[in-house]
Amino acid sequence: MTIFTLVLYVAIVAALFTLVTKFVLKKVNNLLVSFLQHFCGVLFVFSGFVKAIDPLGTAYKMEQYFAKFESTFEETWVSFIAPLFPMLTKYVNGFSVFMIVFEILLGLMLIIGSSRRFTAWAFFLLVLFFTFLTGFTYLTGFVPPEANFFAFGKWGPFVETNMQVTDCGCFGDFLKLKPKVSFLKDLFLLVPALIFTVGFRNMHQLFTVPVRSLMNVATVVGITLYCFNNYIWDIPAINFRPFKPGVDVVKQKEAEEKALQDVKILAYRLTEKKTGKVIEVPYDQFLKELDKYPGEKYEFDQVKSEPAIPITKINDFDLTGPDGSSVTEDWKSIKGYHFMIVAYKLYGQESGTRTETVQDTVFKTGPDSTRVVDSIATREITHKSYTWDEHYLDKWKKVVAEMTKAKKADVMVYAITSPYDPAMIDAFKEKTGFDFLTLRADDILLKTIIRSNPGVLLFKDGTIVEDWHIRKLPSFEEIKAKYMK
Repeated sequence: MTIFTLVLYVAIVAALFTLVTKFVLKKVNNLLVSFLQHFCGVLFVFSGFVKAIDPLGTAYKMEQYFAKFESTFEETWVSFIAPLFPMLTKYVNGFSVFMIVFEILLGLMLIIGSSRRFTAWAFFLLVLFFTFLTGFTYLTGFVPPEANFFAFGKWGPFVETNMQVTDCGCFGDFLKLKPKVSFLKDLFLLVPALIFTVGFRNMHQLFTVPVRSLMNVATVVGITLYCFNNYIWDIPAINFRPFKPGVDVVKQKEAEEKALQDVKILAYRLTEKKTGKVIEVPYDQFLKELDKYPGEKYEFDQVKSEPAIPITKINDFDLTGPDGSSVTEDWKSIKGYHFMIVAYKLYGQESGTRTETVQDTVFKTGPDSTRVVDSIATREITHKSYTWDEHYLDKWKKVVAEMTKAKKADVMVYAITSPYDPAMIDAFKEKTGFDFLTLRADDILLKTIIRSNPGVLLFKDGTIVEDWHIRKLPSFEEIKAKYMK
């Protein structure tokens, strides 16, 4: 689905709602305003719902924004704002749920015409906020990596890879929009938002005040519980992410890598540094006329063909071993059933160090070729100590118990975490009794694989058979009986 298809569907639904409102309910004050109410309301309800399916996805997107805002503002005269964003990150899950519930509630209030003045202004302010986010995301493409966003004099031509947040997450993982498209979408929504604020008295109102209030309360309670169910108590029932049961990760990764290799350079987009004039030169012509475009005069940007298939996060699936070397190819060769335990974050922190004195015996070879003690050397070893979130450790007790059974049944079990200090991982294993191979991967990849920390996946060869939230993990005996046949 594309944004244009989605808008068309929303417009059709809005038109039907408007006809019912006018000819059945006879509540229309202004036909255009009523249509815009239904259009914006349906769009917000749908946009919020696809995010409510996966509230952690929205939270992770917010984390990216907060990190970018912190680094951007700490280099400006308003640097005092920067510490606000790490604080917000601590409560990002709750903030995500609040924004999702508010978006759906606002969509419903538009459709039924609840609290017209408040709804009009709330919609305008929320769209303005979204416009700021999507505009910031898109405009960072004009900012070179070494420059600050607010150093406007250093802005250059648009380069897509300059954007540190590659999509706004407006529709979660259901529909990925390029930042420019998201920005234009929000600019478009500012038009009805302004119409509502000026002409809120022309907005229709359906049902009675008590009924509208009851619908609003029911929406808040229902969507909040639905959000909680999709990350606190279970993984999302609907999975829009590339890692889902039935997907052969090995074959998909190889297909995406081949698709990227087949991408061709079609042309070069050249920007004249002095005038800002942009021209596009076909690739073959550019090679022949290379001397015409010296680097000190032009900035270059390649125009490439689109990959034959969509490129997903599976393309970034790369694992490293304890020594830091890649073990992705080894992983791809695993045969049979195997369990992958994913933990993008270990909830612990370094609490101190202790020093231990050890003695090393140094030997030398005697006259008759025998080893004799030459000296005893003394050295000190520093051990790091960690404190752990006890609630998080409790989550691992079930994992360790069930995966130990799997290991005893000769089923391969391994864990993947972020690239922590090996000492921290060793301390965590000692604390939990977790005695399995532990690999490393990028935390964003791990967040994409499963919306649970920890979470468990069962593979057969390279295909995902099933995945479980930690609270829903069955016993090994149940898994074996149902899935490992």
